Amino acid sequence: MRKVVVSFVITLVVVIAVAYGGWRSLESYLDTPLKIDQSHIVMVESGSSFGRIANRLAAEGVLEKPDWFSFFIRLKKVGHLLKAGEYEILQGATPRSLVAQLIEGKSLTYKFTIIEGSTFKQLRSSLKANSQLKHTLDDKTDEQVMALIGLKGKHPEGMFLADTYQFQRDGTDVDLLRRAHSLLQSELDDAWASKAEKLPYKDSYEALIMASIVEKETGLSTERPTIAGVFVRRLNKGMRLQTDPTVIYGMGDRYKGNIRRADLRRPTAYNTYTISGLPPTPIALVGREAIKAALHPVEGRWLYFVAKGDGSHQFSATLQQHNRAVKEYQLRRRNGYRSSPDQ
Repeated sequence: MRKVVVSFVITLVVVIAVAYGGWRSLESYLDTPLKIDQSHIVMVESGSSFGRIANRLAAEGVLEKPDWFSFFIRLKKVGHLLKAGEYEILQGATPRSLVAQLIEGKSLTYKFTIIEGSTFKQLRSSLKANSQLKHTLDDKTDEQVMALIGLKGKHPEGMFLADTYQFQRDGTDVDLLRRAHSLLQSELDDAWASKAEKLPYKDSYEALIMASIVEKETGLSTERPTIAGVFVRRLNKGMRLQTDPTVIYGMGDRYKGNIRRADLRRPTAYNTYTISGLPPTPIALVGREAIKAALHPVEGRWLYFVAKGDGSHQFSATLQQHNRAVKEYQLRRRNGYRSSPDQ
């Protein structure tokens, strides 16, 4: 009996020693930096098991002892917490920190910028050219695109906020548009709720139309409220807006860089030299500042403005003052003349 007890004790000691040694080896492995000379990008696909992830990392030379890596995940019971995504594994990362990264979901993100004053047509071209986005809209018409984002029958122009959006690789173009519209609507609703008094808009959509005109008229943030004030006063007085960007938008592909007198006289739904009030839709995509300007225009007497050639504008209260400004800044254009500021 004594021999049996001694044998059991010896066996138990050996088992404990082996287990302790194995645990120490596992701990050492988990805290040993991965053998990579530079950062490594790995894609963890949705639905991948942790064993498959470990084997892929091993095949790419990132991970040694994938079985130990899988054992640790199984031991901690965190396999269901690993998140899909594109991950950048930095030099110095350890198996333990890599598991934490996969659990936290710190995957790579990319940026896509909708430019203030660009059109929906230009936005679609930019989406199509982006290699990180998953393309689902390339073969769709504008009408089909709007239906897919829940805006069936709506005109697409102006319906997406000009801003910078982050997304993960293979995020879809349609999801980005949904986010951009949702953010536009949120900004517009907030601005509409705190709008100035005596504005000539029936609803927030008309304010968005005005914001798009302001966006196209100037790239100077300091001028936007002043230009909005000019247009608001003109509408309140029953004057036509007579703004060139609306003419250009109405010309579509016929616009080749110059507006002729005939273009100013040719009626279109957007030619504010021939129509009264606002055009039927926005003429560009807008940012927050243009929305704010349209709903909080600067008060004053100005009814006219003309580009000075340095990117800014000269504002006038009377037609006589305006004609003098046109003569000074437009009819005697100097070298380096610019109708809009550098972007």
